[in-house]
Amino acid sequence: MSRFVEGEDRRQPALLPSCLKDYVSEDNSARVIDVFIDELDLGGLGFVVVSAVTGRPSYHSATLLKLYICGYLNRVQSSRRLEREAQRNVELMWLTGKLVPDHKTIANFRKDNGPAMHATCAHFIVLCRQIGLFTQAVAAVDGSKFKAGNTREKNFTVTKLKRRVE
Repeated sequence: MSRFVEGEDRRQPALLPSCLKDYVSEDNSARVIDVFIDELDLGGLGFVVVSAVTGRPSYHSATLLKLYICGYLNRVQSSRRLEREAQRNVELMWLTGKLVPDHKTIANFRKDNGPAMHATCAHFIVLCRQIGLFTQAVAAVDGSKFKAGNTREKNFTVTKLKRRVE
């Protein structure tokens, strides 16, 4: 026996493959996203739902929206990073059915459906607050820049304060 916990041999074939559902817990946020998006009327919200006439079939808008919202919750905004996460993140594999859209497809979906996505994300956040999904502290930074006003007259150190009090 070894003194450490050992993993499975990578070369060992499995008789029955593992199910992705087993890796996503019942209280995972990916399940909330899945139910939320499946209940939406995407055409009514303004999403462009276009099926391909020729060539390769397009991705369904619901799949790309699930990918985007899951990335939004996990602070992954870049389309290239979303593509990478769809390849390696088990939650996203479960959510998209192991589909991996390329970064250009994700970027075009975001560009073509901007107002509808903003409205959907706002509605999703309200829903998450109502069901208590956001129970931990959340901090937001908006990237604002302010002009600094730290001149010698406005800058106070401990010694400067002592001199002023005297």
